[in-house]
Amino acid sequence: MKSITEKLKQFKNNPKDTKFSELCKVCDFYYFGDARQSGSSHRVYKTPWRGDPRVNIQNSKGKAKAYQVRQILKAIERLEVENGNNR
Repeated sequence: MKSITEKLKQFKNNPKDTKFSELCKVCDFYYFGDARQSGSSHRVYKTPWRGDPRVNIQNSKGKAKAYQVRQILKAIERLEVENGNNR
């Protein structure tokens, strides 16, 4: 897999063409840990805040929904700001 910075840039530039499996890897291994729900077509991740941006992604024929990719990117940005990390 590409570096995480490159992968996030790719997600941002083309959210409609984001593979569900790649988004799951980024969420699982780099930012949110294992999904608290993952048995269905949805994966829901726990965040240290309540409400938006939500971290919920849906597998739609191997792709992630574009609006959910944007939500994930907002959540990652918020997480990095709150933790003082800037990639």
